[in-house]
Amino acid sequence: GAGLPAVERLAYLGELAEWQLAGLRHLVVVDTTAPVSFFAYPGKPSELTPDGCTVHVLGGDGVDPTAALQALAEALGAPADIDRAAAARPDAPTGELTAESMAAAIGHLLPEGAIVSDEGNTSGLFVPGATAGCARHDWLTLTGGSIGQGMPVATGAGVAAQASGDGRKVVNLQADGSALYTIQSLWTQAREGLDVTTVILNNRSYAILNMELARVGATEPGPTALSMLDLGRPDLDFCALATGMGVSAERATTADEFTAAFERALASDGPALVEAILPDTL
Repeated sequence: GAGLPAVERLAYLGELAEWQLAGLRHLVVVDTTAPVSFFAYPGKPSELTPDGCTVHVLGGDGVDPTAALQALAEALGAPADIDRAAAARPDAPTGELTAESMAAAIGHLLPEGAIVSDEGNTSGLFVPGATAGCARHDWLTLTGGSIGQGMPVATGAGVAAQASGDGRKVVNLQADGSALYTIQSLWTQAREGLDVTTVILNNRSYAILNMELARVGATEPGPTALSMLDLGRPDLDFCALATGMGVSAERATTADEFTAAFERALASDGPALVEAILPDTL
């Protein structure tokens, strides 16, 4: 968020991550490992580190990564006047509800200290950029290609925030397809009274799996394959599903409705859900 160094996030697509890392001679990984692609794509590399780049591991084996970074900065005499993200928020959007206007609404309202659990790889594409100038917050992303991790991670963050008593809000950006893997998380949030606001990004499709079909070489899938990735017939009612598990819910079909519903959800003390009806494509 604002006042912190602007850290570029590695892209979901391996090709884009390769482009981001191209030309590096040295890569320092802090308490983690070198980046790899989520899946074994035909004809595409799994390891994303450029040829000839040396990987240096900082931390690990019980070493405090923050202390290690501080020691490294002191040893190198690193300058303190680095570029930092400027404080800025998008205006409240109006009109059509799209991936971009939904992102603007979240950036307009995201509270200070929020913990964001992000599993919106397609429809949530614009949210990191729209929130870069918000007050400081934590961002928990997909790290291993596991579908359905967003809601359990948000639930765990809600437990931690409740235990700490610091009043931090948890926001779960959750794609509709992956929500179906772990939607029982809503019941746990209601049972434990967790302060989690879930935003369902409903484009009525397993959009990420449609994309992956092409990326593994299935360039012309037949009607049976496509029907398995369609979330219609019947359309899902996430508000009814949430209410049935004890979580208050609203549906939004315009940017104005979404902004108002998201603001109301953040104002509640317990779990709440906003179902954002988005176009079928970006």
